[in-house]
Amino acid sequence: MPLRPPDGANPVASRREFLRFLVGSPLLRLGTGLAGGGLLGALADREASARDVLALDGDPAIGSSPIDDPGDAVNVFDFRALAEAKLPPGHWAFLSGGVEHEVTLRANRTGFERVQLRPRRLVDTRDVDTSLELLGAKLSSPIVLAPCGSQQAFHPDAELAVARAAKARDHLQILSMGSSTGLEDVVRARGAPIWAQLYAPRFWPATRMLVDGFEEAGCPVCVLTVDISGPNHNRDRLAHFRRGQNPACRSCHGRVDTAIAILAGAARAVGVDPVELVADGIDLDWAFVDRLRDATGMKLVVKGILTHEDAALCVEHGVDAIVVSNHGGRAEDVGLSTIEVLPEIADVVDGRVPILIDSGFRRGTDVFKALALGADAVCIGRPYLWGLASFGQAGVEAVLEILQRELVMTMKAMGTPALDSITRRHVRLAPAA
Repeated sequence: MPLRPPDGANPVASRREFLRFLVGSPLLRLGTGLAGGGLLGALADREASARDVLALDGDPAIGSSPIDDPGDAVNVFDFRALAEAKLPPGHWAFLSGGVEHEVTLRANRTGFERVQLRPRRLVDTRDVDTSLELLGAKLSSPIVLAPCGSQQAFHPDAELAVARAAKARDHLQILSMGSSTGLEDVVRARGAPIWAQLYAPRFWPATRMLVDGFEEAGCPVCVLTVDISGPNHNRDRLAHFRRGQNPACRSCHGRVDTAIAILAGAARAVGVDPVELVADGIDLDWAFVDRLRDATGMKLVVKGILTHEDAALCVEHGVDAIVVSNHGGRAEDVGLSTIEVLPEIADVVDGRVPILIDSGFRRGTDVFKALALGADAVCIGRPYLWGLASFGQAGVEAVLEILQRELVMTMKAMGTPALDSITRRHVRLAPAA
């Protein structure tokens, strides 16, 4: 029988707190290891897999500590633990999960283990400069806030809190097309231009309307996301909550689901499968990229590139920048981490357009490795959402401060006083296990 909490207690929260206690318990140091065997192994078999209990979206449990103030955080994982405790289980599954077996989700973290750093000594790094220019914008840091949708699921202030944190810490923000907050409101909160993400419908008038809205809001860059090809993403962990029938989910998503059901019913009434309609609507090609590029004065960035062939085509079709991305392991379970494919993409691009990268970045060392392998900037997603869920704007600011501090520390250790001094000579790719 599964463990049962006392009467009146929240079973999910009680189990989570108990497992968190065990993770930090001296019992784990009595020869039981981190997974399987002993008390933890038995509990993991009953309550969850060892990966779910101990993994931090692909990371080992590394000693997250309870915090009451964002300034007490040692690393970004302290916010992860608090976010998991605060969020409803369905919202946490949405934030933390991947697709299918979540192989890509884990690969995004384990891929960094193959990239080893080669420090150089006796270099003057008293003054470290992390500034850069990216598509006409002068940035103080290469760490960018990636587009992440539905942020009201994590904190009432949602994207506005993130925008204010981006303003306070001077980081570029890319706003998701699935934002809980209007674009104009976010731009006002940021106090500076932001980049706008686009999921483009093939129906051109709809795309034209969206692009016009970006331009009117003063967005200088449109980030076309091309790694979502339909409405069904096989997000198994999230699907098990069965949002349409789950009372806890209905209280949060009821009106949205009702509106979707009405639209789907109307489509079926005229003989159209709504799922096929949506899938066909965002199934794009290079001709569409050309049309979009020619239709706007904004810079065009293509997000979701994982191969050197597609990177070469981006350059050929006049794209202004590329985002190497697997959607944080949330698009398809390809098993490729972005850090592993970055070198081949950087080689074929050869500096002709900037390269950004996301998916799995949690440390300043991770950021440094990407810069050394050819990226110009690194986008973070889940870490700042952990901060948002934990403390709102203050949490996001703290996450950005931690990652920036870790990056500067790594640059000092590697003997690289500026971003342009970071090269492949500072990394070594270890053989695959």
